[in-house]
Amino acid sequence: MKKTYKIEVDCANCANKMEDAAKKTVGVRNAVVNFMTQKMIVEFEDGQEINAVMKKVRENCKKVEDDCEIYL
Repeated sequence: MKKTYKIEVDCANCANKMEDAAKKTVGVRNAVVNFMTQKMIVEFEDGQEINAVMKKVRENCKKVEDDCEIYL
């Protein structure tokens, strides 16, 4: 399953860091962050609790870019 989330990130480099952090999160099959549209598309592994995975994605993104925001 894929879902799109609105994000708030200040630069393209920060967006790349967020994308890498999201991809490394358990339960995420793939993630793409588009700096220009301020959106993150997350593809989840089968059978995952989406809200729980996204909380972990947010935590992991904040570790690399503490001023970013993902609107769940």
